[in-house]
Amino acid sequence: MTGAPGPALGLDLGDARIGVAVSDPERRIAVPVGTVHVGQPPGELKAIAALVRDRFATVIVLGHPISMRGERGNRAQQAEAFAEALRAVVEVPVELHDERLSTVEAERALAAAGTRGRERRGVVDASAAAVILQAWLDARRGNPA
Repeated sequence: MTGAPGPALGLDLGDARIGVAVSDPERRIAVPVGTVHVGQPPGELKAIAALVRDRFATVIVLGHPISMRGERGNRAQQAEAFAEALRAVVEVPVELHDERLSTVEAERALAAAGTRGRERRGVVDASAAAVILQAWLDARRGNPA
């Protein structure tokens, strides 16, 4: 288990919003909890630090947008820079986890659940964060998703 035992906080970094998910303390299941508005730094960093405290998170898992060919493009570099900035303001480990197709998977699940249009756009970021976090949890248990 990475870091101390306890809940993990999952993040899906976007241009306008950061999707947020959290696991149970035993790190079995990830659930979406909302979004953080992306504004002028360090506002979103402070908001995430507050979530870490409020949710008693012991690790942060940030989606790492590697291309389908396994390359690190501009988005991956932005995530890496954001992870470094987070490490400066939180006292828990920050890990990057491959997020390929997480938003696509979240969109499909929401569509299958009957969530439509504007409503879906409002929850897809948090759902994508849950997909990323669940993949990380499953990988830690040796049960790839």
